[in-house]
Amino acid sequence: MLSKNQIKLISSLQQKKHRFANQLFFAEGVKVIQELVKSNFELEHLYTTMPDFDEIPVGKKTIISEGELNKISALATPNTCLAVFRIPLEKKILDSGLIVALDSIRDPGNLGTILRLCDWFGVKQLLCSKETVDIFNPKVVQATMGSIARVNVNYIDLNAFISKTKLPVFGTFMDGDTIYKTDLPQDGIIIMGNEANGISAELEDLVQKRLAIPRFGDLQETESLNVATATAIILSEFSRRN
Repeated sequence: MLSKNQIKLISSLQQKKHRFANQLFFAEGVKVIQELVKSNFELEHLYTTMPDFDEIPVGKKTIISEGELNKISALATPNTCLAVFRIPLEKKILDSGLIVALDSIRDPGNLGTILRLCDWFGVKQLLCSKETVDIFNPKVVQATMGSIARVNVNYIDLNAFISKTKLPVFGTFMDGDTIYKTDLPQDGIIIMGNEANGISAELEDLVQKRLAIPRFGDLQETESLNVATATAIILSEFSRRN
C-alpha cells in the first residue's frame, strides 16, 4: 500500500526541480523498466500491480492496486508498473565517432525519439544544450523505450564545446547542400536545431558544412520536417555511407 508521502514524492518527480532536488526520476512500463534495471541505473523502488519482476529484491518492490498506480502515473492510461530510479552522474563526453548535438529541443517526444534513433544507428554520444528538455522528464523516458540506458547524454554549453572541437561540424538548414550528394565522414558532430527556430545564430557561425534534406514533392510547399524525422533521415544517410 502506498503512503501519502510516497504518492507526494513520486508525483513531484514530474517536475524537473523536484527530480534534481531528490536526484530521482521514474519510468513506466515493463519494457522500459526492464531495460533500466539491467543497465547501470540504480533502482530505488518498483511499484507494480502484477506479481512479476522476480529478479527484484522483495525489499525494493511493492505490489499496489490499479487505483494507487493511477495516483502516481504520468500516463493517461497507466501501464502495470512504475519504478523510481536514482539519477546517475554524467559520464565523460565521448569526443570521437558520430555525435548528435541538440540545440534547444523542447518537445519531450522529440528528445526521446532522437535518443532512441541514436541507439538504433549506433551513435553513442548525445549532447544537449542546457535549454533542451530534461532527459529524465517522464515523457522523454517513456519515448526512449529503454534507449536512455545505452546512449551517453550530456548537458553542456554547446557553443563552448563546438568552438573547440577538432571534429567536422554539420548543421541542418533548409538552404544547405543536399545530404544525398555530400561527402559524409565517419566522425563528426551533427547539430539539430530547435523545433520552431532552427539552429541558433551563435551555433550557425560554427557550422562548417550546411546540410539539407531535399523535398521531392511536386508542389514543394511543405515548410519543414519534424526534427526527429529529420534526425532519422540524416543518421540513416551517415550510416549508409559508412
